[in-house]
Amino acid sequence: MKLRVGSRESRLAVAQSELVMAEIARAHPDVQLELVTMKTTGDIILDRTLDKIGGKGLFVQELEAALRAGRVDLAVHSCKDLPMDLPEDLPLAAFSRREDPRDALVLPLGTDALDPDRPIGCSSARRRLQLQRLFPGVEVRPVRGNVLTRLRKLDEGEFGALVLAAAGLKRLGLEGRICRLFSPEELLPAAGQGILAVQRRRDLDPALFDCLRDREAALCALAERAFVRELDGGCSAPTAAHAAVSGERIHIAGLYVDGSETMYTANAEGPADQGEALARRLARELKEGRP
Repeated sequence: MKLRVGSRESRLAVAQSELVMAEIARAHPDVQLELVTMKTTGDIILDRTLDKIGGKGLFVQELEAALRAGRVDLAVHSCKDLPMDLPEDLPLAAFSRREDPRDALVLPLGTDALDPDRPIGCSSARRRLQLQRLFPGVEVRPVRGNVLTRLRKLDEGEFGALVLAAAGLKRLGLEGRICRLFSPEELLPAAGQGILAVQRRRDLDPALFDCLRDREAALCALAERAFVRELDGGCSAPTAAHAAVSGERIHIAGLYVDGSETMYTANAEGPADQGEALARRLARELKEGRP
């Protein structure tokens, strides 16, 4: 049997797809695996922020088209890049074990302190608003491109710091660039950050992907996505959610930003198997102003 694995062509996306392929190879040594890479619209249009060109769905639509056309059998996505509403004909096969979900501060090579006179580069309204609270008076400026492109811009002096997902840096072997990790209490991560989502052709046997499924990651991803979905959130909406499972309990923290860019945060805890309902309730309460 041969499985063709669809991936964005960035170095990080390839590294993440190779992690998934290694797990499948360990569980199914008889399966032949082939990596198929492609550029997505989100990779091509780099002169505008994502909210101006259609949101994070731009990172997955070409991969989904390849699945429908039979050019690939499964696709590997960063869970945080998935649109909140997914097509029924392309089900999710698995959520992987979560890597570090936190955001990280990265400084230019050779420096050990943030220069407040130079901007911090980040890629989302979620980060921008929280960073403005953490570093009042420091400019926060959009930055696009893959991780290596952003690091080059940083080291060439365009920015005084970057904020990137720790998971991506670690998967690229660049954890040495991390100068500070922000706790979720300081900077709430994007829903699904650190989790890989595997999407499959509908006619494939779901049991093939049992080796990739992680219960805690699935509980967290589904709860976080339920929170954002309840707020009609996506790339352009500065919402955030982070869940953590302990035994049979789940703790959810959520961020809601209203039209005046006032931030509201709240937490909830309950049975792990009720995480999605808990997250939806927390989102409604935040939106109604009564956490």
